[in-house]
Amino acid sequence: MIGFDRVTVRYAESDRPTLRDVTLRIDEGELCLVVGRTGTGKSTLLRAINGLVPHFTGGTLHGSVTVDGRDTRRHPPRDLADVVGVVGQDPLSGFVTDTVEEELAYGMEQLALPAPVMRKRVEETLDLLGIAELRDRPLRTLSGGQQQRVAIGSVLTAHPRVLVLDEPTSALDPTAAEDVLAVVTRLVHDLGVTVVLAEHRLERVVQYADRLLYLPGDGRVVDGEPAAVLADVDIAPPLVELGRLAGWTPLPLSVRDARRRAAALRHRLTDAAVPAATTVPDTPPVLTARDVVVRYPGTVAVAGVDMELSPGRIVALMGRNGSGKSSLLWAVQGSGPRQGGTVAVAVAQGTVDPKALPPGRARRHVGLVPQTPGDLLYLETVEAECDQADRETGAPAGTCRAMLDQLTPGLPADRHPRDLSEGQRLALALAVQLTAAPPVVLLDEPTRGLDYRAKRQFTAVVRRLAADGRAVLIATHDVELVAALADQVVVMAEGEIVAAGTTAEVMLASPAFAPQVAKVLAPAPWLTVEQVAAALATTGEPG
Repeated sequence: MIGFDRVTVRYAESDRPTLRDVTLRIDEGELCLVVGRTGTGKSTLLRAINGLVPHFTGGTLHGSVTVDGRDTRRHPPRDLADVVGVVGQDPLSGFVTDTVEEELAYGMEQLALPAPVMRKRVEETLDLLGIAELRDRPLRTLSGGQQQRVAIGSVLTAHPRVLVLDEPTSALDPTAAEDVLAVVTRLVHDLGVTVVLAEHRLERVVQYADRLLYLPGDGRVVDGEPAAVLADVDIAPPLVELGRLAGWTPLPLSVRDARRRAAALRHRLTDAAVPAATTVPDTPPVLTARDVVVRYPGTVAVAGVDMELSPGRIVALMGRNGSGKSSLLWAVQGSGPRQGGTVAVAVAQGTVDPKALPPGRARRHVGLVPQTPGDLLYLETVEAECDQADRETGAPAGTCRAMLDQLTPGLPADRHPRDLSEGQRLALALAVQLTAAPPVVLLDEPTRGLDYRAKRQFTAVVRRLAADGRAVLIATHDVELVAALADQVVVMAEGEIVAAGTTAEVMLASPAFAPQVAKVLAPAPWLTVEQVAAALATTGEPG
């Protein structure tokens, strides 16, 4: 179905090819997972499938890419639209109409399909994706998971034989992600659609993959069975890392397979010390929010929420898409709407409400990195953004750049922020905001687009912020990040706080928010591979 024959892609601004002498074949009805660190060429590989590389992205392509017998050198994307459907990382940015039904029909209109055919396919797609009740809904009122399903449906109505997905679950809560992946696997198994999917959160999708393409960053593509490839690479989900620690062969890719092998490991952990909750000094809160209310036309996003953030404490804010997490963060920071309640940040002279301050001063008290990090980037180069962040905050020259290199090293100083990958752009925005080092740091989905290595670096940065006495609030769907980083967890639903407690208390009590290690070792109270390794070390059994 898809063939790469000695493909090399080189961009003018790069001193080495992004893809080098790649030869592979993806057969009909396969689910092929593309993995690799941020910036290793995953998006280039995906875009080569429908001809965006090199027809629209520039660069030079040597060799040939064929899809269903069509050579992309002679068939630009418009000639492949009936064969290849592409869904990007941000579905909302790709919508061109106002309602669900209109969006599903739009692609067929461009292909000049007859009206009766269009009507039939719209109905079939609504039923296939389970979104019939949304047909008249405005697209902007949908949750993230609903938007992702509509985006997939908008390309499915053209009946493509190949579906290309770029991080389809990166912005979704665990339940919504499972719903989207269920749709994808149904397309593969029931309809024989070939799916090529790039994703950083391997714990969500690797169990469904037939093939795995790993990009190590030197232009090569390592092709093989998922378990075999993951055995030797430097990126792996917690389940695979647990398998490596326990010495399981072959490595398990699903929680079910791991639990079948975990009896001996659970027995070895029986006498191990239970991981203690992180101890944080009992200090007065640096930020206090009381009865915060945020309303939008027709809905209450935040319904009278109380919250306290203390120095040195990392709090995770969780909940399904649309539960009010982002609205709460913007209201607390002062830039977003707030129709009721108070927010007070401790300062030397008493307290101050960030909403009453000019934006520049407010950012020195409460810093916020939004879900769309590009909103914070407005200069022409990476170097200019870093230099400006140093000047605005009075930090020593090179502070922002050093933090950026910790998150994702090697970004060219002269690269325009718009030309960065999603993960690279997020890392730059994080570095810019964290350079100010305000006493309160709010992060909205900060690991979206980050690979495992970048997440470990991010975790180290946040821990240093907390160690320096800063309060950190992270709104996230990344349960593995929460398990490894947070001291406390707060769960929101329909604008209200429905659960709060230590990380172990909240995550072990919720199947939806439990990390992989907890699911494998339940009812034992282990959340991360690091905790298990430390426990085995105390029993004299390191692995």
